[in-house]
Amino acid sequence: MSLAVVHSRGRAGIAAPPVTVEVHISNGLPALNIVGLPEAAVKESKDRVRGAIINSRFEFPFQRITINLAPADLPKEGGRFDLAIALGILAASGAIPKDKLQHYECLGELSLSGELRPVTGALPVAMHCRDAGRQLILPAGNVAEASLIRDARLLPARNLLEVCAHLKGQTIIEPAPEPDLPHHAEFAVDFADVHGQYHVKRAFEIAASGGHNLLMLGPPGTGKSMLAARLPTILPSLNEAQAQETAAIASISDQGMDVRRWRQPPFRAPHHTASAAALVGGGSNPKPGEISLSHNGALFLDELPEFDRKVLEVLREPLETGHITISRANRQADFPARFQLIAAMNPCPCGYWGDPSGRCRCTSEQIARYRARVSGPLLDRIDMHLDVPRVPLDVLRRGSPDGEENSSSIRQRVIATRELAVTRQGGLNAGLGAKDVKQLCTLPDAGHQLLEQAMEKFGLSHRAYHRILKLARTIADMAGSSDIAIHHLSEAISYRKLDRTR
Repeated sequence: MSLAVVHSRGRAGIAAPPVTVEVHISNGLPALNIVGLPEAAVKESKDRVRGAIINSRFEFPFQRITINLAPADLPKEGGRFDLAIALGILAASGAIPKDKLQHYECLGELSLSGELRPVTGALPVAMHCRDAGRQLILPAGNVAEASLIRDARLLPARNLLEVCAHLKGQTIIEPAPEPDLPHHAEFAVDFADVHGQYHVKRAFEIAASGGHNLLMLGPPGTGKSMLAARLPTILPSLNEAQAQETAAIASISDQGMDVRRWRQPPFRAPHHTASAAALVGGGSNPKPGEISLSHNGALFLDELPEFDRKVLEVLREPLETGHITISRANRQADFPARFQLIAAMNPCPCGYWGDPSGRCRCTSEQIARYRARVSGPLLDRIDMHLDVPRVPLDVLRRGSPDGEENSSSIRQRVIATRELAVTRQGGLNAGLGAKDVKQLCTLPDAGHQLLEQAMEKFGLSHRAYHRILKLARTIADMAGSSDIAIHHLSEAISYRKLDRTR
């Protein structure tokens, strides 16, 4: 019986479920049929595969060919199955040995000349292939990202002929070596570039140390975007598990990835015209959006009130849960989305409310409408609200008399504070649950009284109550204190600026 079986992988979210390519050749009128819920690009693969086999100097069987992509209920998309289909046809026709195919998984799109083209999602395929104990044959253009998976056995090929020669034992494909990648990224920017704004720099250090969300409020040109762009310079490098998860998301997206920066926490800054689907992800075959692409990193939203309100409201759930589920009629995809939100906004429509220049002519109603574009429930999920005022001209010209502190020294303190929290509870303070807050964020009687007074005076919610405690825990950790003191709590309360002005 002319039947061959080739192993490959599909795509479902950031997972790579196994797909078995079964090829059967029988007598009858020449035909090639693909079954197993293939989408348009998969159906078109029969023409690419036929051209690749003929141009690779193999004889294409003029018989009835049936190709089954199992499981049948998993949608198949893209050109990722071209190589597996071509090898199945060649094995079923006797051109290459069938028995060796069980030790490999195959991935890659074929050109009409037989060249192998890279596909998206190679990294999660390499991860699952390693766990299955098989070797992965893939395009040479995908090997850089796939080699980030430690102990994965990768065989990079340039064309169909190379793969067939390897399977026949004629010319062996050498496994890809493990890459030598830097653990720390080099940055072109630094916090030393920012003159003044010392309280804002401290707020950024607190936010980075505990993973807290932060909102800056100030006139145009005071350095809000400049400060946000420097947040990655004080964030610690990702550990291997975090880096692989983040890289897997980038691998299945259309954004691509820079393997040289795979340990660097992602920093995404979408324009305010971005749609809800651009932020959370979407499509008939769901792909990750900006919140998932910033997983284990930061998402910066500049000009926050200029975003459509419906777009901003989609952030509320992932800010709490750390993941997003995208449902479609025939499939559902779950993407991780544990990100740190950094936002910036002007205090009023013209941007100069409260500025010493007195240029603002906005009425109180205009200011209220402008700020109402950002809903209370979303602001409630942002731990820190702080003013970013205009820097005095002498500070802007000369900077601090003692010099501005650079990002490297700030990052060392951030790393030390994070290690303290991870050793104590296994994660950052921003991710503490209600039970952990009760155990780890205890206050003296005077602290309870102060927090209760703030709750009543400013009308804070129960969510804000817990977020203040988490923030105070981070401030205490930065000071090396096992207990939360009154001044730690007072500083945490002081960052709820917009709760006091609503």
